[in-house]
Amino acid sequence: MTTLNGVLLDLATIDQGDLDLSCLDRVCGHWQRHAYTEPADTRERLRHAQIAVTNKVALDRQTLAAASELRLVCIAATGTNNVDLEAARELGIAVANVARYATPAVVQHVFALILALTTRLPEYQRAVSSGAWQRHDRFCLMDYPIRELAGRTLGIVGFGELGQAVARVAEAFGLRVLIAQRPGGPPREGRLPLDELLPQVDVLTLHCPLTDTTRGLIGTRELDLMRRDALLINTARGGIVDEQALAEALRRGTLGGAGIDVLSAEPPRGGNPLLAPDIPNLIVTPHIAWASREARQRVVEEIAANIEAFLTGKDRNRVA
Repeated sequence: MTTLNGVLLDLATIDQGDLDLSCLDRVCGHWQRHAYTEPADTRERLRHAQIAVTNKVALDRQTLAAASELRLVCIAATGTNNVDLEAARELGIAVANVARYATPAVVQHVFALILALTTRLPEYQRAVSSGAWQRHDRFCLMDYPIRELAGRTLGIVGFGELGQAVARVAEAFGLRVLIAQRPGGPPREGRLPLDELLPQVDVLTLHCPLTDTTRGLIGTRELDLMRRDALLINTARGGIVDEQALAEALRRGTLGGAGIDVLSAEPPRGGNPLLAPDIPNLIVTPHIAWASREARQRVVEEIAANIEAFLTGKDRNRVA
């Protein structure tokens, strides 16, 4: 065991008291554990740390420069936007992220949303809770049309680790899979331009990163290209979808439904068009597609493996 000092800046974004953290203790001799860290406290908490673990705590150039003893930053996520990678390189601070840890959890959540919308589970649950079934004059209440997935078409935007995993499960349900051409990228065999793909799909699921080319990718024009009974699933990033346009499409009935796990601002303290109570056929979940206990445990184990690799001079998951 080393004698390095480590600091966990926002452990509560990963651990709800249900994870085994012993692997971290094996690779670093001393940890300061903080549930959350406010911006005003970040520099002080990094002052004597050689290793820092952050999920959502931003480490900008000034913060990194002030952390004179810092040698390694471990990001408890795949995205790297909360750490100034260029500054880290210039300062000689290594940065590592984690990848592929949440694939089973996200795929499970994608199909939970698809199945709930396709079988109208929220409406039927409300029908039972309200007593509508109990007052009905027949053995089953069929007020909300149910569809089958078999024989229908799923469109995937973003065909990396997650998109490919979704495709494998989709085929088990009997869905035909179409893959969108990467936004802003060159044409590739077997992939369709988005405008060509959208009119063909019964379900569209997003798995691309939020970039300049994908921000607002699904707006009014794109929604109008989709079938009136199609579903939109977004477990990627909120900014990919024009939220006001989606709310209006659902209200007008020009889109069949949507399952949304991510919003453009999180938490949505200032409100959000998709949180209005009058939007039909919409399920919004609070950015939990990734958050199974197993996935969060894998994050911890990946961080420990990244630290061990760094200490033994190996290049593992390095992004800076």
